[in-house]
Amino acid sequence: MADDTLHKVYMPVVVGEIARLKPDTILDLPSGNGWLRRASGSAARFDGVDLFEGRPDGYTDFWQADLDEALPITSETYDLIVSCEGVEHLGNPLLFLRECLRGLRPGGTLIVTTPNIWAPSSKLKFLLRGFFPGFPSLVGRIERGTHMHVSPFSFPWLYLYLRLAGFEAIRLRETAARKPRHFWERLIGWPQAAYCRRKARKAGTDEERVYWRDAASDEAVYGRAMVVVARSPADQPASAARTLSMM
Repeated sequence: MADDTLHKVYMPVVVGEIARLKPDTILDLPSGNGWLRRASGSAARFDGVDLFEGRPDGYTDFWQADLDEALPITSETYDLIVSCEGVEHLGNPLLFLRECLRGLRPGGTLIVTTPNIWAPSSKLKFLLRGFFPGFPSLVGRIERGTHMHVSPFSFPWLYLYLRLAGFEAIRLRETAARKPRHFWERLIGWPQAAYCRRKARKAGTDEERVYWRDAASDEAVYGRAMVVVARSPADQPASAARTLSMM
């Protein structure tokens, strides 16, 4: 799916989350041309980080920096951090998520959007070619810090990274691209959805039950783009966040 189509899929969901949360401070990374501030209409303070673009209009602080390295931000600064179509470009997504946790105030929220490799079309192309769409072989074009897609994610994969980084209350949001458009997509996805529903019924804890229900959802099984929301622990001391960022 083209980038502009993905943009239309996740943008209203992210904007809706901003309206629901009403944060006072937002870090946008990668901030690109600053579409997030314009689309949200939020009066919050926006800061940004981007390796390729300059400071967007209306952003207070801005750093031109590589997201594969430690973020140039102060710990526990933001109510909300938003990363749209960024994590799949990173060679070290776990470091990035730990740095996001460090930048959030206790109880703050992280929103991550990324292509979904569980989509039936992605799985079919991987079966036939050995590569997920949008993640081709880059031999001869490998250069650190470029717009390469290097880290493919499904919901369980992203959930794992977020939990390893220290986040909690991880949920998958509904998008407009969650329904299969063709009958063959339903055939490919049905066994996986049935397996996840069975795991949800047998779950021994609330966390496992919620996880497997989200994994069985149309968003996880058929959606071409994911919007995942996670929360920074409300009682996490600052020293713990700094330790996570250095691991």
